[in-house]
Amino acid sequence: MTGPAHLDSPERRRLHSPSLVIVETIVTTVGEDGSVNCAPMGVEWADAFIVIKPFIDTVTYVNVSMTRSAVVNLTDDVRVFARAAVSNPGVSTRPAEIVRGFVLSDCCSWREVEVRSIDRDPPRARIETEVVHRGFRREFIGFNRARHAVLEAAIHATRLHLLEREYVEAEFERLQVVVDKTAGPAEREAMALLRDHVQRATRAVEFE
Repeated sequence: MTGPAHLDSPERRRLHSPSLVIVETIVTTVGEDGSVNCAPMGVEWADAFIVIKPFIDTVTYVNVSMTRSAVVNLTDDVRVFARAAVSNPGVSTRPAEIVRGFVLSDCCSWREVEVRSIDRDPPRARIETEVVHRGFRREFIGFNRARHAVLEAAIHATRLHLLEREYVEAEFERLQVVVDKTAGPAEREAMALLRDHVQRATRAVEFE
């Protein structure tokens, strides 16, 4: 479906409601040099509008501010979340249909969005966007417990500068139990990547 929704719709007014659901996505944006950035991000989700809330010192914020667009990808491959949490992964993409941006080649579905307003108050911006195109590639069958555990671990991995070390370590131990019980190869690979990242980050702090 293409075309913007009416700007005065009831759904637009819902954007300022605290009841909007947070959906975990991969947000892809484009830099000034044309490079693609992939970031795991919980966005405020409404059918015709999406609110992106990046920290103002991130590549996502810089790119969206410049291009006034982004692609919000839904995927069931938690390895993408894990890789994007620790670096900018070299995942396969293809050009978006409407906006200046790129779609994950193996995503389940996606929303192409254009910026309608930006609140730049630190530490996190609030970027209200309007869905101008949506696409579907394959069925999203949902997350099992292991995939949910990897998602939580990925969120912790992006906030090592904000969270206490002991808390992160305890959370990873708890989440690892869930992964050990219910994961397949992809989830085990993703969790191992995140654990390695956290361990390396911890060692780096110890030697400072």
